[in-house]
Parts: sequence; C-alpha cells; structure tokens
Amino acid sequence: MMKRIDLHTHTLLSDGELVPAELARRAEDMDYEAIGLTDHVDSSNLEWVAKQTLEAAKDLNETLDIRVVTGVELTHVPPSKISELAKKARELNMEIVAVHGETSIEPVLEGTNKAALECDEVNLLVHPGLITSDQAELARDTQTYLELTSRRGHCLANGQIAKLAQKAGASLLVNTDAHVPEDLLTREEALMVAKGAGLNEGEARKVVGSNPQKFLEGL
Repeated sequence: MMKRIDLHTHTLLSDGELVPAELARRAEDMDYEAIGLTDHVDSSNLEWVAKQTLEAAKDLNETLDIRVVTGVELTHVPPSKISELAKKARELNMEIVAVHGETSIEPVLEGTNKAALECDEVNLLVHPGLITSDQAELARDTQTYLELTSRRGHCLANGQIAKLAQKAGASLLVNTDAHVPEDLLTREEALMVAKGAGLNEGEARKVVGSNPQKFLEGL
C-alpha cells in the first residue's frame, strides 16, 4: 500500500505553528513517505525562506525516514510577477513551486490561475477554487497538478475543481495546506477528502496514491 504524501504545508518560516523538524517528524510518525515544505513567499522573503528550507531539508533527509521536499508557495503575487519569481525559486533549488490559486475566500487577483498555469516553473496550483474549464485544460497541457484540499474554506470548491479536472484530464492531488499539527491527514482521511469531492474509489486512490508518487518522480 502506498504511503501518504503531502506536498503543501507551512512552518514557522511563514504562518505555520511548527518548525520544519517537528512537522517532518510528526508526518513520519503518521507513516508518511514524503512531505513538502511550501511556505508563503513573495519578492520580500523568497530568498530567505528558500535558504532556510534547504538547510532544514538537508538535515532532516539525512536523519529521518521520510523525504522532505523543498518548496515555496507564491502567495498573492501579482500575475505579472509570477513567472519572474517562479524562475527565481527554481534558481534557488526549490523542488516545488506552488502558486496560491484564486479562491472565493481570499482576494487573490484575477488572472493568477492563468499566469501560474502558463509558467513552466510552476508545478502545483493550490486550492484554485475559481478555476475555469479552459484553465483546467491548460493544466492538463502544461502538466501542472491541481489541488484538492482539506483546508477549511478552500475545501468548499473541491467538487468544482475535481469535476473540471476530470473532464479536462488534468492531474489532481490531495494536500492539507497544514498550518498546525492537527491539519495533517492519514491516508484514509485523504481518501475521504477525494471521495467527498465526488471521486469514486479508484479515482480517489489515484489522486492520493499514484499521482503524488508521479509528482515526486518528476522532480
């Protein structure tokens, strides 16, 4: 059975509650295979967060039986700046470059989803609640993963995201957007999130199991 993989979490490097070491250890204790550290960044803190994340991941990957994946989440970045900052994140050796998608519960600028999906350096669009069918098709064409989330508020659009992604043939993942220890999900809980978005058993297992594995293999 495939272990749990969560590619969207936050630590004290942005607005999370835990240092990277504790977050990784708690995930390891829950039998996770991998966890992505993707703290919030914009032009003001990208270099600092990337440096700290790399240092933490190096130490943890040498000592824990869980893969700690480096990343950032470009958050409320103007669409015209997404490509520039995503390229910089790649130059700073970030494995995951996520973009905070357009959502009904936060004032993310219109055009953010499209700009993220058109950027080659972005490989994950998180909680893109206001996604359109055209954007889901773009995600398919650019092989950008779309997120189903357990995060309160953002999860309200999971059904719409799943519906459009399935119709377009875009790839989905289930992530937590964890900020506190209680946000982490077991594999069975992640499957419930996928099923709650309208996926059947086989589709849910793909979104929770083989899709995250494929994401990791492509890094």
